[in-house]
Amino acid sequence: MQLDLDEALRYLGAGSHAPPALRSQVEHIADQLTRSIQPRFLYRVFPLEHHADGFSLTGANLRLTGRTARTMLSQCHQAVLLACTLGPSFDAMLRTWQARDMASAVILDACGSAWVEAGCDQAEAELSARLPGLYLTDRFSPGYGDLSLDLQPALCAALDAGRRLGLSVTDSLLLNPSKSVTAVIGLAHQPQMARVRGCAYCTLRETCALRKGGNHCVL
Repeated sequence: MQLDLDEALRYLGAGSHAPPALRSQVEHIADQLTRSIQPRFLYRVFPLEHHADGFSLTGANLRLTGRTARTMLSQCHQAVLLACTLGPSFDAMLRTWQARDMASAVILDACGSAWVEAGCDQAEAELSARLPGLYLTDRFSPGYGDLSLDLQPALCAALDAGRRLGLSVTDSLLLNPSKSVTAVIGLAHQPQMARVRGCAYCTLRETCALRKGGNHCVL
């Protein structure tokens, strides 16, 4: 598992055209992070029931409605719930760095975002290896497109993520620890196209610093 330096640079608003000095600094901090903390993840596969207004996952108190769910899951017979986190150790590390060197802490924060995504990528690779003959959709998370953040508590409960990963959901529906991700992945018998892409689907499009600077993230 590797941390994608270009992704960390995108989180910093620099992208692939970052000055060599910045890239070197990001590489150094990423190395410190990956030596100290490893992403932890868990996932669970559920049968997927199709309804007129959306989808439900058998065995989970979770209903997925809206355009994003329809686009991603219309050809699927199962769905995977995924959670990944860097844990409280990253938050403690970040606080220490913020007290010592804020500029480096900003880079560490960006590297943390890229590192937890690398954990999600690793989980997907493991899923693909364990489920030969099935095809995965892109992963999509509460808050992306029109998939409501209100799903976070039920998604975490379905995975028992509080006990197994130490995840909790704040009153404002954010995940704690801070570098944590939950996602849904559809499973189908036929190849799945990359369907949900671009700023038009993203709930952060109006405030995104990358977009204002003329750059784009991997979404």
